Amino acid sequence: MSFSRGSKSTIGLDIGAHSVKMVKLNHAKGGYIVNTMAIRELPPEAIVSDEIRDREAVIFNIQSVMDECEARSKDVVVSISGHALITDKLSIDKKSGTEAEQAILFEAEQRSPFDVEDVALDHHEIRVNEETNKMEILLVAARKEFLSSYLSLISDCGYNPVIVDTDAFAVYNAYINNYEVDPNRTTALVNIGQDVTNVLYIHDGHYHSTRDIAVGTRSIFKAVMQEFRLNHELTTRAIQGQMEDSIDQDMLKATIVSASEDIVNGLELAFNYFQSQAKTESLDWMVLSGGGALIPYLPEFIQSKLQIALEIFNPLRNVEYDPEKFEGMEPEKIAPLLAVPIGMAMRKV
Repeated sequence: MSFSRGSKSTIGLDIGAHSVKMVKLNHAKGGYIVNTMAIRELPPEAIVSDEIRDREAVIFNIQSVMDECEARSKDVVVSISGHALITDKLSIDKKSGTEAEQAILFEAEQRSPFDVEDVALDHHEIRVNEETNKMEILLVAARKEFLSSYLSLISDCGYNPVIVDTDAFAVYNAYINNYEVDPNRTTALVNIGQDVTNVLYIHDGHYHSTRDIAVGTRSIFKAVMQEFRLNHELTTRAIQGQMEDSIDQDMLKATIVSASEDIVNGLELAFNYFQSQAKTESLDWMVLSGGGALIPYLPEFIQSKLQIALEIFNPLRNVEYDPEKFEGMEPEKIAPLLAVPIGMAMRKV
């Protein structure tokens, strides 16, 4: 969903339930360079399950992030995910122009659980099979009511959303710009956020499908807070692995593992469904990003339960950056948290 064009740099603005993250990338001839970045944590319960409960706090933190980075441009790339978004893959006869548009609209009307008049539609051609004369189309539908509310929030902050991305595709964009895609390996990109976990599958060297799971790290946060009787700030430090000398690590591990069962169960169901749809026996590789990738013991627990090789995503792998731009934060340690804004900032506006 593009609304303007022409820029040598792009700002990716990621508004998550836990924090607001901004990354500005310069698009150089040889690749990408981090111009500036910032992260601001939101107050507890400011955003819950895509519902903005404290609009003023969210706007304040968005503006603070942009002011901190002295971002002069008002154009930003934003993204959405969750229950208001539907993605689907279509296979239609090879067409072009108006014929293709009409065929895609017809398919969308048959598939969408929403009235087509109530959603904003966009599509992208994945690939064309010349032998069968078929084309694979990615269809994206977002509820207009949700999209309008979200875009008005950005506008109220004083910024112009020039591209609306999805979290899953932003992660995918960051991945293909940092890693070689192995056509012989089936990969799941898993982005674990506060309330939603995005899953995107790469099969036979191409995008296959996505799925959003309505579960995230909020349950882990609450469990650790209650178990150790910590305030919000100390709980955040605990699940970021910064209190090894202050709290019993065996108890912390047990608490995190117990609170992570819903995440693992959700992933297992999603993986089983994918395998049946793709007619493949197993997943070969899992790449973990988002705040969940930084929680101690969680990646190891997911890997042990699902028995799938796991790697922590580094969206800065092929991106040039000055460590001083990260203002005391270690880039390698927080990199998985930046998968979505980096993927958005890699878009050509």
